[in-house]
Amino acid sequence: MVFGPVPSRRLGLSLGVNNVYDKHCTYSCVYCQVGRTTNLSVRRREYYEPDALVDEVVRAVRERAPEVITFVPNGEPTLDANLGLEARGIKEKVFQPLAIMSNGSLLWREDVVGDLLLFDIVSVKVDTVWEKTWRRLNRPHPFLRLDDILEGIILFSRRYSGNLISEHMLVEGLNSNREEAKDLASYMEEVSPRAAYITLPLRPPAEAWVKPPSRGVVEVFKEALSSSLGPDRVYVLGGLERGPPKVEGDPVAEILKILEVHPLRMDQLEALCSTMGLEPSSMLRELRDRGVDVEVFLGRKFLVLRRRKFSPRSSRPSP
Repeated sequence: MVFGPVPSRRLGLSLGVNNVYDKHCTYSCVYCQVGRTTNLSVRRREYYEPDALVDEVVRAVRERAPEVITFVPNGEPTLDANLGLEARGIKEKVFQPLAIMSNGSLLWREDVVGDLLLFDIVSVKVDTVWEKTWRRLNRPHPFLRLDDILEGIILFSRRYSGNLISEHMLVEGLNSNREEAKDLASYMEEVSPRAAYITLPLRPPAEAWVKPPSRGVVEVFKEALSSSLGPDRVYVLGGLERGPPKVEGDPVAEILKILEVHPLRMDQLEALCSTMGLEPSSMLRELRDRGVDVEVFLGRKFLVLRRRKFSPRSSRPSP
């Protein structure tokens, strides 16, 4: 349920909470670093006993001293029906800020809104405001409607008094033209997040053809969002986080927990082994025996769970 802390480009040293398992998600994004969604769902349900999750988080906070606690599972965290209970339980016992990374797809639901109002930091994802692009890029559950989601995010932003941030993943050839940038910026002006992060697919994606757009495209989106929000609120996350994760206890078990949520760079594994006095080749052999492979993406080597690897037959969606 708990992993890290890991270095976060947005939040600092973050203790991760994986409150949704087996890739239950409302989307199956082409760029997802966890791989294709195996359980596409919009039904909220219980994943863990809430007291057990709270106890594990509190224990890890006391042992590992993170800067922030972040609900960032290998699916959509708001599918967890116990999310509000867990947030309240954690906030009663620790003082670190509580964050959540959501795709925002269930913010048309009042129960989800009520749960997210408990968090100190809420990140919502808006990759596009165009229906056709949304379906090709995010591959949503068929029950969902983009208009409901976009309206729900705006209404939530008006009620929420915490730190609201937004994320906008750009994929070459899908949501990378000037008109989309203009319409996205117009919409985000209504949401008015404290910070908007333009992100790029820099870890191995669900589909092999996914690539980041050119620097010129990124600048177009940065300029469009800056014109709506102000340049001091728009950031481009064009690089990967620095440094290895912080590991307590069995390093193999801890690395496997991280890989449930996102791939790990080979240089991070090597740095971690160096700090713990371990041999990287021995560690890699043990990880391979536990279902981990090495995959190359954009010239970098990553550790990935074998079961999340994309099919070489996957094809790019037609225009």
